[in-house]
Amino acid sequence: MAGTLTPVLRRAALPFVIALFAAYPFVTAGYFIDVGFFFGIYVLLGLSLNIVLGEAGLYDLGHAGFYAIGAYTTAILNTRFGIPILILLPVSAVAAGLFAYLVTFPIIHLRGDYLCIVTIGMGEIVRLALINNPFGLTGGPNGVSGIQSPSLGFLTIDSSLGYYFLVWIVVGVSIFGLLRLQRSRIGRAWNCIREDEVAAQAAGINVRAYKLLAFVLGAALAGIAGNLYASKLLIVSPESFSFWESCLMFSIVLIGGMGSVPGVIIGAAAVSLFPEIFRSFANYRMVVFGVAMILMMMVRPGGLWPRRRGGMEGRDLLRKLWRRDG
Repeated sequence: MAGTLTPVLRRAALPFVIALFAAYPFVTAGYFIDVGFFFGIYVLLGLSLNIVLGEAGLYDLGHAGFYAIGAYTTAILNTRFGIPILILLPVSAVAAGLFAYLVTFPIIHLRGDYLCIVTIGMGEIVRLALINNPFGLTGGPNGVSGIQSPSLGFLTIDSSLGYYFLVWIVVGVSIFGLLRLQRSRIGRAWNCIREDEVAAQAAGINVRAYKLLAFVLGAALAGIAGNLYASKLLIVSPESFSFWESCLMFSIVLIGGMGSVPGVIIGAAAVSLFPEIFRSFANYRMVVFGVAMILMMMVRPGGLWPRRRGGMEGRDLLRKLWRRDG
């Protein structure tokens, strides 16, 4: 009985959650609307890394590099050629996805700690390249300024309220797409690879292609987050895409629960809202945050909202494939 009620309760809770997020900017001050915007940015970044880490089980600690590619693609094309920000949303996604394909194609065979170390280096190479101002495009340490606000033709988004709704509309569309992806053939293949890569390969899954796809889609979503970030701040600089940002994204997925979309939202709230709550203890908030993470990993290693996986995912699907092939 409980199993049949759970989906019903989830569907009933969805309109309430949407109404809560829609009403939030109308009952709070301007500063906290901006906090809600950056909460949405971290949800997008968490969802993007969740594709790579939570779905396919690939350790990526250089994800901020894809975030930077999306932001700088937006900044350069907008300031130099005047291309509207909203038109650059898919462009930034394609740029970040293409970059991810090029840099991960030679290293996609690596596993575990080896892949993690290489991605750290990849993220740092991107940051250092931005500082060195290649071809005079990135502005060096000062970054790129003068970015225009998003425009819908008759309406220019230049207020905190407009940016808030823009980012959460993108989050909503992304969540809808990722939930559909989880239930698709691609999502099931990723789950098989995460559980046992060797068995997945033996069962006929093209492991290399699916792992590349995870990196490309995750990077594309991070590129979209970079576009929205650049349009809000009207300036981008290398210091915004440091290794620490990659660590925060990694923490979002671990705190919430690998592969769990609601968990990513909870993890993003912990990462983005926690510093605001403890702003008066700025010198100690990272220490408290670190201790809280250690305790949570000891008590709930699966995350605050672990994903409930269906019977045809992961090990169960691999067992069925093994029995069929045998």
